[in-house]
Amino acid sequence: MNSSHVPLTSSEIGNLWMTYQEKTMLLRFLEYFLEHAEDEEIQQILKSTYDSTQQSVESIIYIFQQEGAVIPLGFTENDVNKGVPKLFDFLYEPMFLHMISKIEASLFALYSTMSYRQDIRQLFKQLTAKSQEMFDQCAQFLLDKGVLVRPPFMTMPKEVTFVKDKSYLSGFNLLRETRALNAIEISLIHHAIETNLTGMQLMIGFAQVANDTTVKEYFVEGMKLSKEVETTLGEYLRQDYIEPPATHAGKATNSTVAPFSDKLMMYITNLLGSFSIGSNALGGAFSLRSDLLVTMARLTSKIVPFIKDGGEILINNGWMEESPQVEDRKQLTKS
Repeated sequence: MNSSHVPLTSSEIGNLWMTYQEKTMLLRFLEYFLEHAEDEEIQQILKSTYDSTQQSVESIIYIFQQEGAVIPLGFTENDVNKGVPKLFDFLYEPMFLHMISKIEASLFALYSTMSYRQDIRQLFKQLTAKSQEMFDQCAQFLLDKGVLVRPPFMTMPKEVTFVKDKSYLSGFNLLRETRALNAIEISLIHHAIETNLTGMQLMIGFAQVANDTTVKEYFVEGMKLSKEVETTLGEYLRQDYIEPPATHAGKATNSTVAPFSDKLMMYITNLLGSFSIGSNALGGAFSLRSDLLVTMARLTSKIVPFIKDGGEILINNGWMEESPQVEDRKQLTKS
């Protein structure tokens, strides 16, 4: 090894490993979507995203090879079944990528700040930009098609004001009406519902096609949990006479034939659940209404055991690929 070569840090290895898992998962979805996409513009978005994702995977493989590290298994062609009926209908492909781009942009921006080697920082900077580009393409396409609901409009503020009463923080005061949601709270609720709607259709589709009985039951629980998140947060908007986001597009079909392996479907469910916890934490952190904060915490308390149960299913079936481990000094020093 060149004396000037700086080895990868543990955080860089871990983040590259997790990115490889997510990107190889995305390739399998794109392969399936490309087989069924009929709209020419959607095909172009899918093909562009596939090529970009493949390049990202190859970049990570190259880095691992240069460092003498084993290439993770991730998800392969064995995890996607070609020639099966379409599981999701009208415009689900860009809706799915719109959801995934939000996760990627958040993760890769974070990974960039956790990287110290220049080439790794540059890689995650590029991945963040690609994810933002994918978000822009999908968002504009869905807006043009009229299936992506914008957050509610509101009157423009005309003056600077300051909170004068501690009741601003309360959502449980029985002696007075609860204050209206502010713009920040509305934006976080809208974001959570919008993402959850796409994820809920994913859970419905997965529940219909899963092969293993335990896995099928797990996705049914995911359906119920998604519905609870959507209805619970939607009620906060309805209390202020704001209709929650909804769309007629991207529903699960009546197919019962699995386009993906149970392993892949379990992985993305775990990914979405983890992202949901982060979104709820963000919503709670920036909400000043105590009732909304408590609700976000309650929803999170239900998502955490759901993810834990999913992890146990992955382990029991031998589907959980182990991430790189630090040296076990206790084991190594045993006589």
